[in-house]
Amino acid sequence: MGMSVLVVGSGGREHALAWAIRRNARVERLAVAPGNGGTSEIAENLPVQPTDVAGMTRAAQEWGADFVVVGPDAALGEGMVDALQGVGLPVFGPTQAAARIETSKQFAKEVMAAAGVPTARWKAFEDLEAARRYARDMGAPLVVKADGLAAGKGVTVCETLEEAERALEDNLTRRIFGEASRRVILEEKMTGREVSVFALVDGSNVVPLAAACDYKRVGEGDTGPNTGGMGAYTPPEFFSQFDLANTATAILQPVVDELRRRGSPFRGALYAGLMVTPDGPKVVEFNARFGDPETEAIVPCLDVDLFDLLYATATDGLAGIRFPQSTKAAVSVALAAERYPSTPVLGDEIAIGELPRGVVVFHAGTRREHGRLLTDGGRVLHVVGTGSSVSAARELAYQGVQAISFRGMHYRRDIALGG
Repeated sequence: MGMSVLVVGSGGREHALAWAIRRNARVERLAVAPGNGGTSEIAENLPVQPTDVAGMTRAAQEWGADFVVVGPDAALGEGMVDALQGVGLPVFGPTQAAARIETSKQFAKEVMAAAGVPTARWKAFEDLEAARRYARDMGAPLVVKADGLAAGKGVTVCETLEEAERALEDNLTRRIFGEASRRVILEEKMTGREVSVFALVDGSNVVPLAAACDYKRVGEGDTGPNTGGMGAYTPPEFFSQFDLANTATAILQPVVDELRRRGSPFRGALYAGLMVTPDGPKVVEFNARFGDPETEAIVPCLDVDLFDLLYATATDGLAGIRFPQSTKAAVSVALAAERYPSTPVLGDEIAIGELPRGVVVFHAGTRREHGRLLTDGGRVLHVVGTGSSVSAARELAYQGVQAISFRGMHYRRDIALGG
């Protein structure tokens, strides 16, 4: 008898995960909650919000889920996994306690210190004056981070003390990220190249999946405001398979061991944002789930059945698992709505023409209404090209972009350029 699988979330990450899960012969039924205009083509969309823990738990039971994959950070922070496990369901994703590796930057720094993992020099503050004094002592450039979840926008890189002053006031006085701004982390600015490393963790064992690079700012040349991510590519030419394996051994495994020692074993996708510095890789931050938009690039490259790996992760079954590293490359380009990231315009009709072979489109902010596909979020679509090299994948991705149009559509033209 086939399995019924529920994916929690509505973005491009969840569409990519659902797309991969759908390909497994053991999966008979697939639902995404709440899903989007793309997931509705391959799964049943359930109208439940990702942070509605009680509603999602009830929906999973009523729909008859055998296995649940939780995508978004906010759902993990609200204890979605704990609630689903509480009614006897196997779940891919960490408990609320283990997810603190992402939901509290102070907690993450304390775990790194205990585990002996390299990261930037830092200190946490709730008092504005004390934070100002520390910033002046540290000197610019420096980084101000909201302690809690801020939809990927809680980090301000400050080149001057004046910028740091504004960022501290925005967080500690104006609370621009709500409760996430109650405490800030002040840390030294590291220099080097950034890379995201993804691994699956079953509480004890770490299986590295892939490394990728993403593009946070809205404009070419890394200009303009931060976004949730305007594109990504994999694999980075400066980060080898040896580097990936070494990161799993020297950075991820000690953190996983420390979380287990603290009584909150981590199960799910552990994502380390690294800065490859002249002194070696150092952790910028951890995320407790698959990254977005990196997942959209990574998933089409995997030479292994992702569903089997997700289920093994959730059921403590990763011991001894090794799989051949992919020989493919992928480039993902985000197509954004007019006025994203400030006040994106919603409701514009999307036209998708014939796509080149080797291109897949993952939906993020879309919905279907009376047979029409409409924009329904800031990042609307992720166009992914796959090929034997990053340059080949890049060419395909941008060919795919040309087949798509909607009013006000904008995107970066430099994703993976020179990568």
